[in-house]
Order: sequence, then structure tokens, then C-alpha cells
Amino acid sequence: MSMLKNFATVGVATLASRALGFVRDIMIAATLGSGPVADAFFVAFRLPNLFRRLFAEGAFNSAFIPIFAGSLQEDGPHGARRVAEEILAGLLMVLIIFTALAEIAMPWMIHILAPGFNEDPAKFDLAVVLTQITFPYLLCMSVIAFLSGILNSLGRFAAAAFAPVLLNVVLIGTLLLILFFKVSDGPTAGYFLAWGVFAAGFVQLAALVWSLLRAGFPISFRRPAYTSHVKSLLKLGIPGIVAGGVTQLNITIGTIIASFQAGAVSYLYYADRIYQLPLGVVGIAIGVVLLPDLTRKVRAGNEVAVDYAQNRAMEFAMFLTLPAAIALAVIPAPIIAVLFQRGQFTSDATHMTAMALAAYAFGLPAFVLNKVLSPGFFARQDTKTPMQFATIGMVINVAGSLILFPFLAHVGIAIATTAAGWINALLLGITLWRRGHFRADPMLIRRLILFSLSSLIMGGGIYWLSGVMAPWLHAPHLSTRLGALAGLVLSGVLLFLVATIGSGAFSLREFKTRFNRKS
Repeated sequence: MSMLKNFATVGVATLASRALGFVRDIMIAATLGSGPVADAFFVAFRLPNLFRRLFAEGAFNSAFIPIFAGSLQEDGPHGARRVAEEILAGLLMVLIIFTALAEIAMPWMIHILAPGFNEDPAKFDLAVVLTQITFPYLLCMSVIAFLSGILNSLGRFAAAAFAPVLLNVVLIGTLLLILFFKVSDGPTAGYFLAWGVFAAGFVQLAALVWSLLRAGFPISFRRPAYTSHVKSLLKLGIPGIVAGGVTQLNITIGTIIASFQAGAVSYLYYADRIYQLPLGVVGIAIGVVLLPDLTRKVRAGNEVAVDYAQNRAMEFAMFLTLPAAIALAVIPAPIIAVLFQRGQFTSDATHMTAMALAAYAFGLPAFVLNKVLSPGFFARQDTKTPMQFATIGMVINVAGSLILFPFLAHVGIAIATTAAGWINALLLGITLWRRGHFRADPMLIRRLILFSLSSLIMGGGIYWLSGVMAPWLHAPHLSTRLGALAGLVLSGVLLFLVATIGSGAFSLREFKTRFNRKS
């Protein structure tokens, strides 16, 4: 199957998940708004997700997949299964101990991650209880990341990619229960959602176990042991925790600082949900597919194929990311208003969230580039270099947030996160180039220039069109507003495609050829 087709498989699955995620967040905004219950739930939801992306996605994408894929190629399915069972035993032991300790220490963890909640004891206590309910989600999702790594290395991307859809299905069902029982005005809604997160973790885990059994690759339980494979995972995975989760670490640092401003945690959360759509569809899809593909090519010593894969992955990533970034930067307010402004989510909340979204938008290409460039290190089992660069980015993020927050409030946090993302991307790219592990070919350079020009043309067009369509974007009926926003988005897509095809940046024939080409 072609690499582009694999990108599309994961991208479509992620798009479906994010689309349902928007439905979920629209319902949360209408029921909880940006008040204290919303702030408490978002902290409770973000904390296990932070550790999931650090310990599970970050560590496993950077460490486990190269080890497992290498064993699969060199030792066959039997040897790879033994490696997987040894690592699963150690992973489960660590996760159970860590989860138990975290449940006990939860009040101290909330003190650290949301110190501003101390000024409101009721909100602080609610955040502690809700996070204790949601935290086992980490255990389920870490095992899911492990199973996803196996399936992806086997060339089966669909099952793991569609698993997150189940989370949103469960939470949407939970929100419908909240509306049915009419408990949206108080802390009870937070409890409902927290238990929904808890249940969703086990639903997703069951789906991945079933997919692995269907793939003919069952995993048995072993007694934990400190084997050579576990040692290799720790050696690569600890730096990968930082390197693979830099974006989430930066967002969490922003949450800590934002907790000192009423509503700021919610503003940043809703803005984050919008720009995470293109980041998830493009960046995560490319990272998931590119790492096992590069690992195989690096193991085979085919540097020409490695270079070609990285160039085409970056080309595809920027083709989708640059217009999305420009669109989010020029029309953030209409997007936020149409999607979230109703019920408890006021016009003032729309204005505050839109400013944060515009700041995040300028960092979107950098966040995606981090996903494209990092596999170039991970495939060579180098997680220390990305860790060092991620640390530099975090320092810039913390310093920038602390400096800008007193003057720009939550928008300063978004600006600092964007700056940290660009610094990290530049360091990754320059280092790969200096080591001879990446060369931008003439086709990539030419197309990046044309994609940028086409995106600017598209941005100017939708900015003008948003003014023309303002009466429909602010109409009293939700269906009218959604239709107007969909029309605005579709117009932007068509304008960008016309500009890229007209400039010769891409042709439909070439796209079809690449989609059908073998990887």
C-alpha cells in the first residue's frame, strides 16, 4: 500500500474522531460554558491525557516501534511476539504502580498543575475528585498505544486510528444523559463526564484487543523481567517521553499559568481543540505512518528511499497545513462563534478564545513539522537529540509565558507556545541537515514556495468573503450559521486548490499516481 494511502487512512480516521470531538465540545460548551465546573473537568481530562501522550504515545512512538519493527524484520513474527510480551509485562507493572501512587497524591498534583484553583476551594476539591475518576484512563490508553504500535508495524493502521472515535461516542452519549437528567447547572455534570472518560478507556482497549486477535497476533501475559528489550525500551523511551510530548508539555505549562486567570483554562482548551484538528489529521497521521516506514528503510540501509520519504511527507504535510494555519489566523472569531457560542458560552468567551486561536495558528506549521522531522531521529534510535531540543523549547515556552502573561493574559501563553514550537522545529531540521540525514530536494523547495503563496491568496479571499457572509454567520438559527461556515470553508478549499493547480504546484494526475504507488 502507498505511503500516501496510509496517510489518508489515518487522516480520515483522525478527522472522524475530531469531527465527533467538535460535537462533543460544542455540547460541553453549551452545558458547562467556561465556568468553574468546566475548568475543573478540563484539568481532570487533560492530566491523564498529558501522561498518556508522554508515556504512551511519546515513548512508544519513539522507542517501541523501532525495537518491535526491527525485531519483526530480523527475527520474524515469533521473535517479535516475544519482544512484545516482555515489554507489555514491564509496562503493566509500571502503569499499575504509577496509577495507584497518583490516585493517592492527586491533591498535590492539582496543587502543582492548577495552583490558581487554590483561591476557589470548591473548584479545587472538584478538580481533585474528577481527576481521581479519570486517571485510570491513562492505564487503558497506554496499553492501547502499545497495541497500536504492534498493529502499525504490521501495516494495519485503520483499527488503531479509529479507536479514538469510541471516546467521543461514549462522551457524547454521556452528555445526552446530562441533558436528559437536566443536571448541567452544577458539579453533577462534571461527575457524569469524568465517569464517561473512565468507561471510554476500557471500550477502546477492548476494541484494540479484538483487532489484534483478528490480525492473528495474540499477546500472552508474562511475569515482569528486566530483559535486554526492556532495557533498550527504557534507554530510548525516557528521552522519548520529553521529545515525543513537547507540545503537550507546553500546553500543560500554559494551563498551570492560565489557572490564575478566571476562564483562561477554558479559553485555551477550546482554542486548542480547533487547531488540534489539522494537527491531528496531518501531523499525527504522518508521524504514525512515517516512523515504521523510515525504520524499515534505515535498517535496510536505503538512504535514498529515506530521503525521498521525508521530502514527500513534508510536502504533503505543508500542502494541508499551510492553508489551515492561514485560515485559522484570519477568521478565528467566526469559527469559534459558530461552533461554540450558545448557552453558557458567551460572545465575550468567543472573543477571548478567538485571540488564543489566532496565536496558536501561527505555530501550526511548526507543530506539524515536529511530527514530520522527529521520525528521522527515532528511526535511527536517537531519542536524546530531540529530547534536548524539546527541553530548549520548554524553557522558551515557560519564560515566554511568564513574561507575556501579565500583559497579554492567556494570549501570551499561546504566543509562547507557538514560539517554542518553531524553535524546536528549526533545531530538528537543521540538525538532520547537518548530519546528512535530510536534504530538501528542488521539488520540495519549489512547492513550499507555491503552497505559501496559494495559502496567502486563499487567506485574503476568505477574509473578504467572511465579511460578505457576516449576516449568515451571525444568524439566529444554528443550521444557517453552520451552513455559512461550511460554505466559507469549502470556498477556501476550492480557492487554494485552484491556486495550487494554476501555479503548477500540483496536478491531479500526480496526486492519483502517488496515491496508488507502492510504499
